[in-house]
Amino acid sequence: MNTTNTGHEAEAAASTYLAACGFTIMERNYRTPRCEIDIITRKGKCIYFVEVKYRSRPMQGTGLEYVTARKQKQMQFAAEVWIREHDWHGDVTLSAIEVTGPDFVVGSFIESIY
Repeated sequence: MNTTNTGHEAEAAASTYLAACGFTIMERNYRTPRCEIDIITRKGKCIYFVEVKYRSRPMQGTGLEYVTARKQKQMQFAAEVWIREHDWHGDVTLSAIEVTGPDFVVGSFIESIY
């Protein structure tokens, strides 16, 4: 499996997990020429911009360790672009979810990283 397929599998597992937790998946793989967001989901009156981090083995460290301050800035920029495009005036949060192993198991979900 190549990295693109692996990424799609991890995002699918994350989406399934979020839906089971009561989130409504609005978009996956939102992209513009300058930014991207893995999953955009909604729960109640809040939009969540979710970064999916996959690690095949625990030796690589946790996926959430890779959501650096730089990545958070990129996520914030992408969220702001989406908010302008969709004229959203409600609550928003940046989130991260970790998926691990060959079975794409969700390990951790942080609802608010910012």
